[in-house]
Amino acid sequence: MSRLDLELAPSPRLAGMILALHAAAAASLLAVLPDARGGLLAAALLALGLAAVWSRALHRSAGAIRRLELADGELGVTLTSGARFALRPGERRYVSRWMVALPLTGPLRRTLLVTDDMLDADSFRRLRIWALWGKLPPAGQSVAGARLRA
Repeated sequence: MSRLDLELAPSPRLAGMILALHAAAAASLLAVLPDARGGLLAAALLALGLAAVWSRALHRSAGAIRRLELADGELGVTLTSGARFALRPGERRYVSRWMVALPLTGPLRRTLLVTDDMLDADSFRRLRIWALWGKLPPAGQSVAGARLRA
């Protein structure tokens, strides 16, 4: 059985996108409610964006997923706190050239978003193959020349 351990790096690009989207939502809210209530709600949206960046993009919170352990049809995760879980990926996965979204079932019910800047190119290709087909390429076989269409 093939096995692949992946350490997820922080993603400044994902952090920027999360902050930009929360800032756009806050600006839209201020356009509709230009009073103190709108200002407080906009500040809350920005704070929520910062919390999401801290946890999901920069992997700084104790509950952030830092490590993936992939095997044929199986997924293990390690959190920043050191806790480990065996999970099952959901059926509806999204795989593209720039990201992989995996709904997780088990003790942690969330969707894991992995962007291409969180892993080196070969590891990201292997993750995409695993997400699409539930299997890893045979050990020692490079996927550097493989072309995936997502």
